[in-house]
Amino acid sequence: MVRFECDYLEGAPLPVLEAIAKANLEQNPGYGFDSHSDHARDLIRQACQAPEAGVYFLVGGTQANLTVIASCLKNYQGVIAPQTSHIFNHETGAIEATGHKILSVETADGKLTAQQVRDVCQAYWKETHALFFVQPGMVYISQTTEVGTMYSRAEIAAIHDVCKEYGMKLFVDGARLGYALAAPDSDMTLADLPQICDVFTVGGTKQGALFGEAVVIMDEDLSKEFPYHIKQRGGLLAKGWLLGVQYEALFTDDLYMKSARHAADLAVKVYKGLKEAGYSFLYEHQTNQQLPIVTEEQLKTISQSYSVDHFADLPDGRIAIRICTSWATKEEDVDALLAFMKTLK
Repeated sequence: MVRFECDYLEGAPLPVLEAIAKANLEQNPGYGFDSHSDHARDLIRQACQAPEAGVYFLVGGTQANLTVIASCLKNYQGVIAPQTSHIFNHETGAIEATGHKILSVETADGKLTAQQVRDVCQAYWKETHALFFVQPGMVYISQTTEVGTMYSRAEIAAIHDVCKEYGMKLFVDGARLGYALAAPDSDMTLADLPQICDVFTVGGTKQGALFGEAVVIMDEDLSKEFPYHIKQRGGLLAKGWLLGVQYEALFTDDLYMKSARHAADLAVKVYKGLKEAGYSFLYEHQTNQQLPIVTEEQLKTISQSYSVDHFADLPDGRIAIRICTSWATKEEDVDALLAFMKTLK
């Protein structure tokens, strides 16, 4: 059985494992106060061209999301997010458990627009009894989105402009940020993010780390208080150097983006191969989460040899499946999958 259902099926690239093994018997201070974590922070700042940014390491995506959001909001505020977003659908009410409401917005393609953010804010601030409602306090988006679509630099910048107008923070969840930046139609680099948002994550778990997410904060006041939120939310890893060592390796010799480009190249191969075979897609894009549409019978046949994600049931009875590529995906497995699926058309 070859698995394609997600992008965190394997461990880590060899340089990451070698770095952990090399540091294994070192005696390092705990909680991220070690030289590896300091160096990793500097490497991320250099890659982002943001020397003043605060960089903090957490273990997982949900933990990072709830900690960032809780740290940004007053207790009567909520976060604007797409209805398809990870925080709205796949975090077991983690944001709500911090005491904050998600102000969800229905989108056409998983992407929130600047106008939609403006509409939510205008509706709140023109309300005669605004006091009785949850106040929009920040915006959450992800790059890529949960359906694999991708924001352009201009789209994120436009959302950020609206956020600044209404005194809100913009948080970009970058669990798959490298895969977005490596996509063939991307118009962004890591250095763009500090210019067009207030907080973002540089994902590790899905992009070559055994575990870990790096939170990058541009706001000095927020950054100063953030470590207290990490500890209070249970996110401060005692052996924090394990996170530092991994990010140190990922941001040495361009390993992070080399790994992302590998996944992006194979995603394009999946997209083009299935398109040529006559498959349609739930959303048209070339990022590492491909969503081809199949019949129930086709899915049963595919599932005998390959594990794919049953992503969405369509009104006509067909099914959108998710095929993910990652830093570890083998090209021969992609070729075999494409050849197999072509026989079903």
